[in-house]
Amino acid sequence: MQSKGLWVSRWMLLLGLLLAFIAPVRAEDAGRSVLLIEAEGPLTPAMVSYIQRGVRTAEERGAEAMILRLDTPGGQIDLMNEIIQVIRESRVPVVVYVAPRGAIAGSAGTLITLAGHAAAMAPETAIGAASPVGGSGEDLDKTLERKAKEALKAQARGLAERRGEKAVELAEAAIEEAKAVSASEALEAGLVDFIADDPEELLARLDGFTVQVQGEERVLHTAGARIERLPMNPIEQLLHVVVNPNVVFLLFTIGVQAILIEISSPGGWVAGFIGVVCLALGVYGIGVLPVNWLGLIFIIVAFVLFVLDVKAPTHGALTAAGIASLVAGALILFNSAGAPSYARVSVPFVLGVAVTTSAFFLFIVTKAIQAQRAPAMTGAQGLVGATARVRSELNPQGTVFLMGEYWTAEAEDGPIPAGEEVEVVGVEGIRLRVRRKQ
Repeated sequence: MQSKGLWVSRWMLLLGLLLAFIAPVRAEDAGRSVLLIEAEGPLTPAMVSYIQRGVRTAEERGAEAMILRLDTPGGQIDLMNEIIQVIRESRVPVVVYVAPRGAIAGSAGTLITLAGHAAAMAPETAIGAASPVGGSGEDLDKTLERKAKEALKAQARGLAERRGEKAVELAEAAIEEAKAVSASEALEAGLVDFIADDPEELLARLDGFTVQVQGEERVLHTAGARIERLPMNPIEQLLHVVVNPNVVFLLFTIGVQAILIEISSPGGWVAGFIGVVCLALGVYGIGVLPVNWLGLIFIIVAFVLFVLDVKAPTHGALTAAGIASLVAGALILFNSAGAPSYARVSVPFVLGVAVTTSAFFLFIVTKAIQAQRAPAMTGAQGLVGATARVRSELNPQGTVFLMGEYWTAEAEDGPIPAGEEVEVVGVEGIRLRVRRKQ
């Protein structure tokens, strides 16, 4: 009996030791988290700010890693370099994940993917086509193109060297030949580390993977980690959206119209405030997008013509010229030769805005012409024929409400109860003569 009790005691002790060892491990696993941020669309300053905030948040929360889900056609090189620098300086491993299905890491997105401490792609995604273009989207001349390509190729080699010779060759081809490859081709060449359908599968594949973070090796423990999503805040979303060329064109159109309304009808502030805000956001968008400044001149000329037609009506001739200038300006502003697709304005959208704007100014011009042709009505003469509402019974005198004011009035055709509408037929000093409205 004593021997059996000793045997049981030993097993209980062993079980206790195992539980003491396993419990902290499980608690540690349960406490692990991975931050997920989602960068979609062309590179913008707002996107850079968002990624910076994501890295800071991941560091503050002690996250095991940060997943940067990327879907971008590319953008300016200086913005790309800022994002790469953020990844380099991060104390948390950054995993660049090209997703969802159909996504692309194009142009600058290629080098951002290479800069990740680990890289992955979803099935049916693509990466590459990283040839440089000019600031307005145009093709560079041969000398500048060669210099730009060599600089980018050197940067790509530096980022891809740890991935092997095939990865370096493919990265250089993406810049030299604008070559793009599928997820499976990128994986085969070593350009990325994994293919994963979703973030959960990616975490499973990352578990046990070794990365270099600020020169030190780190083994990722992502199995069972919870995914914490960090969306863009409202300001980042707004500044990211306004770099769409269609939105920029619309903001300029609304802004100029609002300013013109404020100028033509001074005294208020709502129209002027809206105009200033829209123009400020439009200028921000133009500062990010590749544009042809000649187009902006055409747009300004268009609104000058609209104003002239309002001030000195020409029966729509200047408005028609303004329409043509507005459409031409919008198309020239963003649709310069060689501009990437994300920096081009939609022609149907431009035509729709032009038609709406033209209808607005044609309405104003029509009203201006009618006002010029109408006989002058001033003082008491201007009140004759107006409609008033009886406030206190006219028997025969009482009060009426006319044009925002109360007037003493006298009825010509017998008592009129309160609430009835009357017509002004004459003015005697500060007293109106009225009769029932027929």
